[in-house]
Amino acid sequence: MTDTADIAIVGGTIVDGTGAPGRPGTVVVEGDRLRLLPANVPAPPAGRTIEATGQVVAPGFIDLHSHGGLVILDDPLHEPKVRQGVTTEVVGVDGNSFVPFPNRDDLDAFIEMDAGLDGDPPVAHDWNSVASLLSRYDNNVSLNVATLIGNSALRIAALGWDDVPADDAAVNRMRAMLREGMEEGAVGLSSGLDYPPGAYATTEELAALADEAGRAGGFYHTHVRYTLGDRYLDPFREAIEIGRRASAPAHITHFYHRETYPGGPEALLELVDRARDRGEDVTFDSYPYEWANTRLLIQLPIWVQAGGPGPLKERIADRTTRDRLRAELGARGAAYTSTAGWADVRLGAFRNPANLQWESRTLADVMRQTGRDLVDTLCDLLLSEDLRISQVTSGPWLGGMRQFAAHPHGMVGTDSTFIGEKPSPRTYGSFPRILGQFVREEALFSLEEAVRKMTSAPAARLGLEERGTLRDGALADIVVFDPATVRSTATYDEPRSYPVGIETAIVNGALVVDGGEHTGATPGRGIRLGRD
Repeated sequence: MTDTADIAIVGGTIVDGTGAPGRPGTVVVEGDRLRLLPANVPAPPAGRTIEATGQVVAPGFIDLHSHGGLVILDDPLHEPKVRQGVTTEVVGVDGNSFVPFPNRDDLDAFIEMDAGLDGDPPVAHDWNSVASLLSRYDNNVSLNVATLIGNSALRIAALGWDDVPADDAAVNRMRAMLREGMEEGAVGLSSGLDYPPGAYATTEELAALADEAGRAGGFYHTHVRYTLGDRYLDPFREAIEIGRRASAPAHITHFYHRETYPGGPEALLELVDRARDRGEDVTFDSYPYEWANTRLLIQLPIWVQAGGPGPLKERIADRTTRDRLRAELGARGAAYTSTAGWADVRLGAFRNPANLQWESRTLADVMRQTGRDLVDTLCDLLLSEDLRISQVTSGPWLGGMRQFAAHPHGMVGTDSTFIGEKPSPRTYGSFPRILGQFVREEALFSLEEAVRKMTSAPAARLGLEERGTLRDGALADIVVFDPATVRSTATYDEPRSYPVGIETAIVNGALVVDGGEHTGATPGRGIRLGRD
């Protein structure tokens, strides 16, 4: 460190990410590192001095669940995230990573099938490994990006797209690919057990892969099998069991209580507490909004989706298949989201000019105005858009949400989606809603505890030793916000609205947000496991 600083942040309250009480002081940035000075020590000369009186200076926030892995390559400023103070995010979630794909045709097909969730921006699919994908992010995007390896990608490479069992040879191939990917920097294994072909994996298969991830120093990050057993506690019991069998950390992502569940949120959280009491490393993330967001394709049973996008489209164009779907969807009903049924499913991300009228309208609207039934509406829309439609539906129950947010082993994962006119407001407002509503207005937990959940806790989960706290020599990922005014402005009707009260974000020592506006800087890096 030198006596001349690039940036000095003076007059603020340092909340260092450890959970310790805030204290006055100066944060000095030199290159990509930081150091701290007590309030009674004058700040050194600096190229830029930021006056932070009345504001909190904290480590940059870490988002444990983002669907931004492709869209950030097309829009590297990534404003919905950095203007929340997010300086690192995790992609490759829900089993849906874009590595490893030894076969380029499989990668293209996977992006097509997943486009209603992660998008399909006009970027070159020119990577062929974890290492080459992470290099695409280096100094080309505005925040740091860590990737998980999805079990769907592993299954496609080892077994293809069909619902077939994984024999020992196939499991060993998947383990080898996972091991190689983690040697190149991936931080763990993800599963998305609603999304084929990863959804075809058994508990035993997932435990074997989670074991490999744990051996490499990573963890198991899971979107659980929501259709399992009682559809309430059993999906999460399986997730914890996979971690137990693998002796690997298990992390339940977008963990929440839905109002239609047969019991309360306490029983869900008790699963985590009991596992931890047994000595198991179980953590979770959640988001603080009532609205979920994924691909419309999730409405179809997983058997329809076998074989990849080509066979899927052939099936849903077939009248016999549609008759079978009518029977299955009729028996299931729409109440899994809310009592509003198909009026609860808002559609988005249309490209076909004939369908633009349905942007941000509900599935019930389309059915009513076209006179088509549910199955014909779903199948015709998906075919006309090459499967790329997204949906927003009811998600977490607000009453239960507070308990998940306050739990000591809970962290923040925005589950952010970036496509369509009106995505879930969680994409733009998750971190500021916690700081503004849950901390300031409702006093559910302290500001210092909120910052810990957003910084050092996820950094520890990811194995990041040089990020997540403000301390001498740490990498300079920093956010400055006003605790008296910070709040989300994103709502269901107006989700693409930036927060207020977050004035400054610094990534690897470079100002990315200054005075509440993006500077255009792209100092982000691909995060490599064990190398920050």
